[in-house]
Order: sequence, then C-alpha cells, then structure tokens
Amino acid sequence: MDSTNSSYGNERSSPGFNRSGLGVCALVLSLFACAGLAGCGAATSSKSSSGTGAAPAITSFTANPTSIDSGTSSTLSWTATGATSIAITPGTFTSTSASGSTSMSPTATTTYTLTATNANGSSTSTVTVTLSISGKPTISSFTASPTTISSGSSSMLSWATMGATSIAITPGTFTSTSASGSTEVSPSATTTYRLTATNANGSTASTVTVTVAESGGPLAIVTTSCPGGTQGAAYAGCTIVTSGGSPPYTYSVSTSSNFPPLPEGMSLSATTGNVSSSLIGGQGTYTPEFVVTDSTSAQATQNISIAIDGNNAFLASIFPSTSIFHHRVDAATTNLPVDTSPAAPMYSGYLSATVKPFFGNNSNAPFPNGIPAIEVPYNQADVSVTTTLYQSYFTTGPIPANAPVEGTSNSTGDRHVLVYLEAGNGNDPALYEMWQGIYEGGPWTDSSNALWPDVASNNLTPQGNGTSDAAGLPVAPLLANADEVIGTGTPSAPNGTIQHPIRFTLNHMLNYWVWPATETAGVGSCTATGGDAIPVESLISQSSPPASCTMSGAAGEIYRLKASAATPTCASTSPQAAVIITAFRNYGIILADNGDSGGLIGTPDARWNDNDLSCLTSLTLADFEPVNVSSLMVSDDSGATVP
Repeated sequence: MDSTNSSYGNERSSPGFNRSGLGVCALVLSLFACAGLAGCGAATSSKSSSGTGAAPAITSFTANPTSIDSGTSSTLSWTATGATSIAITPGTFTSTSASGSTSMSPTATTTYTLTATNANGSSTSTVTVTLSISGKPTISSFTASPTTISSGSSSMLSWATMGATSIAITPGTFTSTSASGSTEVSPSATTTYRLTATNANGSTASTVTVTVAESGGPLAIVTTSCPGGTQGAAYAGCTIVTSGGSPPYTYSVSTSSNFPPLPEGMSLSATTGNVSSSLIGGQGTYTPEFVVTDSTSAQATQNISIAIDGNNAFLASIFPSTSIFHHRVDAATTNLPVDTSPAAPMYSGYLSATVKPFFGNNSNAPFPNGIPAIEVPYNQADVSVTTTLYQSYFTTGPIPANAPVEGTSNSTGDRHVLVYLEAGNGNDPALYEMWQGIYEGGPWTDSSNALWPDVASNNLTPQGNGTSDAAGLPVAPLLANADEVIGTGTPSAPNGTIQHPIRFTLNHMLNYWVWPATETAGVGSCTATGGDAIPVESLISQSSPPASCTMSGAAGEIYRLKASAATPTCASTSPQAAVIITAFRNYGIILADNGDSGGLIGTPDARWNDNDLSCLTSLTLADFEPVNVSSLMVSDDSGATVP
C-alpha cells in the first residue's frame, strides 16, 4: 500500500529549497555567507524542479528497519527529483509521487531496487532488507478435516507457520521444510497429533485430535447433523462417520418414497461418506435417510437434516412493473371496486377455511415444503424435454440437472420445476415451467409445460391454452418467497415487501376464467342476461358479468384482504407473517389452481420460521373480497395495465 509522505512534496515546492543542491549551497553560504548571492537558493530550486534534458535524480532510498523478523514489515522511503514515475522491484509497486513510502513484508532477505523515470531516462537505487530470525517460529493454524473418522478412513492435517525452518508431526515420522501444507493420516484409534515448528531460536508446538469411532460392536452412523448451505453456491461438505461393524463401508441414501433424496446438486461418495456439491440447486430442509453397509452386508441408517437457504430474489423481476402481476389492488390507493359478478365470490362453503401456508422450512418434514425455483445463466445448455400428457410449449429447454423439483424426485405429487433464464447475448429473459418434471439423467420428461419467452414484456399465454397450473397463469412470480419477505433484514427481523398477488387454491374453481388467467379446470356453469348459457371453460368479463352461476370463484380472480378485517394479534410477534398479511391488503391473492381451500403457495426455504408463518392461519377466506380489475385491462392477451 502506498503511504506517500505528503510533507516531503510540500517541502520540495517551497521557494529556495532543493535537496539535490543543498550541499553546494551550504558550502557557498559557509564561505561567503551567500553575500552577493541572493539568488543562490532560487537558482538551485529552479534547476532541480525542471529537470530539463536530464534523467531524474534519486536523493534517498532507505529501509526502516533494515532488519526484520519473519512476518513483520519494513518501510521503504524515497525522495527523487525530476521523476514522472517511481517503481520498486521485486513486486509491482508504482507511484507518481516524487517522495513517499510503502510497506514491504519479504519472506526472505531481499534487495529492493527503486527506479525513477522521466522522458529523458531513469535512475536506480537499491536497499536491502535482511530477514533475521530473532525469535521462535509461530504457528498460525493446525487443523484436521474431518476431526472424526471411522476406522480405515483418513483425515487431512493442515498447517500454516511463520519463521519455521522445519516442521514435524508426531506420532509418526512426517517432516517438512514448508511453512504451510497438509498431509493425510489414517489412525487406527483416536490420536492427538502434535505439530512442532522449529528454527535456530527454538520450537513452538500445537496439537489437534482426530477421533476414530470405535470399531467392533454394532454397526452405527455416528454423524447426526450436517451444515446447511445456500442455493446457487458450493456446499461446505459433510462426512458421514460410521462405527462398529466390519469395514470397509459403503454409503448410500435411501430411495424409499418415505424420504427425500439429497438436495438437488448434492452427491454422496459411496466409499468415503462425504457429501459435497459444487453448485447446490435445491432449497428448503431435506432430511434424507443415510444408509451404511459393511463388508458383511449389515446395514445401519440415520436421518440427517440438511437446511438450504433459497436464492430467489430474481422472482421479483419477472414481468414488468406495469404488469397486473405487480399492480396494487387495495381500495385506499387504487379505488378498484369489489367485483359484484355472481362468478366472483369464493363458494360460500369454502369461506370458513383458514389461510394455510403450503410452504416453509421444516413444516413438511422430512421433505422440503413449497414450490422451488432456480435461476440459470443465459448460456445454460438446452436439453431434451419430452411431454407425456398435456400441452407442450417447448421440446428443449435450459433445464439443469440440479433444478429443484417440488417435493423432490421422490414425490408423487405435482413436481413443479421452475427455471428462470437470465437475459444475455441478445436473448430475452425467459421463464420455463414444467408440471410433473422428472430428471432422466440428462433429458427431462414432464406431463405438461409452459414457456414465457420474454418476461421483460407483458405477453400472456394464448387464451384457452393451459400452462403448468390450471388457471393458465405463471407459477414462479406469484409465489411467496423468503428473499422478498426478508429484504435487507434478517429472518427474525425482516423488512421486505411482497409486490404481487400470491397464488392460492380452492377445492374447486369455477369452470370459467377472468383476466389475467387464460384457462381453467373447474366446475359449474353460468348464464348470460337473457338466459343463454355461456360455454364452459371460456373467458368471462368482470365489466359485463354473467347473470347467474351455479358455482363461483373464477380462475384468475384476485381477492384482497378486506379493509375491515383486523390484523391478527399474533402478527406483532410474527414478523414474516406480518409482511405477508400486508401483501394480502395491497396486492391480494390470486386463484390459480384446485387444491385445499385456502392453500397459500410459496417457496421452500430454510430461512422461513414455521411458527411465525402459522400466524396466517388466524385469517379465513371470509376475510377476503374479490376485486374488479377490468378497468386496468389493455387486452386479454397482455398483462399490461392502463396507466
């Protein structure tokens, strides 16, 4: 780091002062008291500052101190005249200051060269910093990874020292002259290893213990916990340690449908029991069943939870801010009226149902709870996608192998797969969604899929075309997710906002849809004024509603929390739920699919507080009212809203 001494620079610019001419001027002054030489100082200052036609001069180049201990530093200081640039080697230090200083920490005795340069040439000067070992060496770290192993396994001992000329690790005969490094050990019993770092002045020691799980006795998995991780990042790692039985051991994860697999993107070494990932895809809390098999085919199992934080901030950028999916619907700021259409209200038999968060941290143990989503780069490779049941918008897509699946691959449910493709290389951002997605070792299969090829636009899917949900809506941007709730706060003190309606389900939707939905799968029928039947599974208007309906609750209907509905008292101690309840008032909930009445859909995430979210169950569907958004609609094939 350049710690230039500015006082030198100020001194050089003072009238009558010139370091390179100081000796000559002083001699003249002593002989003649500068009599008749009133211009003596001014003349030398002008000469040295101009440097016309001459290479720069180095007045001084010093080290302080000139002798240092290992791990300490020396300050190199310089003063030069006529230089336009300064360089110190070895190293890459440069400066344009005529005087200054910088700190160096050599690891061996080093001669530094200062080069001062201008247009006319360069000058050099050298100084030597001697590295003296005046004390015992120091040990920065001595660690074992892992600290607990099973018999027959190994641990890596790593060290970092300063000032050592040799190191030794006992028990054993390992020695090295490297200041830092690592070596593998395979103790047969619990062992405390001692690192001794030595130089001419003495030795310093440090110890670390490697625990070996007892051999013999019943086979068992000793490990009971693994660290968490974050979607989109590498995993810190976890080693499954075994005791007893007859080594060698083989490690696996149960494929039973009663347990989830590892979080997507993670793998387990069959021989070492190490869980690793270069890029985690999953999110939420997974509790797989680990299985160890010994040489006699005896087995032991252990359920170990792995909690993964989501990484879903990208969901808020799907569709423009002008979209109906980001438009407020509260009466106070928008004056949007209640939808009085007979198709609009939720069926009366459902109104007593509570709002139920179908997402969370560990609320669906041992499986993650919610619909996950993943962001991939613009150049994510396309793979083959085969659709087996309903509509298909794409036969190839950028669906990575580590894409998380709703309920995991062991689920027999909806298994939504949501992939957001970043913009880049001239391509628009896009949203790929699959229903009942199954990874086939490279390609994928699904039962239906949908594509929004440009989510920077307001384009909806075509009217009457299904998507990966029953209402023809996109799933991803309508999910409650922890990133938007937490904001820049923390899980226990969130400060975020949800700026979109949250998708929810009813036991049965009406067999019609309203904008912005494009499809339905429901029950009941409606008649127009005059008694004519309206064809089922078609778009109906909020501005020109049906005369009567045998069922209500159209797909795509938005419902807001009534202004008269009191905020539950538990919200004061449930900050995550409080953010979501505010969203109920400002942006509402949107009817997207058939399912449990009041089912509110979000992403799985280890940062959700399940006890906090349970506050949402204090609200019932009777606390909500349908909103007439027809005045906002530009066209039924666009999510754009009237300014």
